[in-house]
Amino acid sequence: MEALLLLVGRAIGGSGLLLCIVVVATRLAGKHYLAGFELLTLLQGGIAALVAGCFLLLLALDGRGRAGGKASSRDR
Repeated sequence: MEALLLLVGRAIGGSGLLLCIVVVATRLAGKHYLAGFELLTLLQGGIAALVAGCFLLLLALDGRGRAGGKASSRDR
């Protein structure tokens, strides 16, 4: 399960980072719209994807100590 969380978290976070980079580059080029959407709306979507990716990676890290009955570092 944590392998799936890692994969999905990295994919969502990476796509969010890519979207933010595209939005910033487009705005620096002097445009305000991309594909019919305002750039600030797309930037907020990119930031939301980054936060979701971080959350999924945090869930994967939290589950590492609990999988298979292993004790977490706090329990040692």
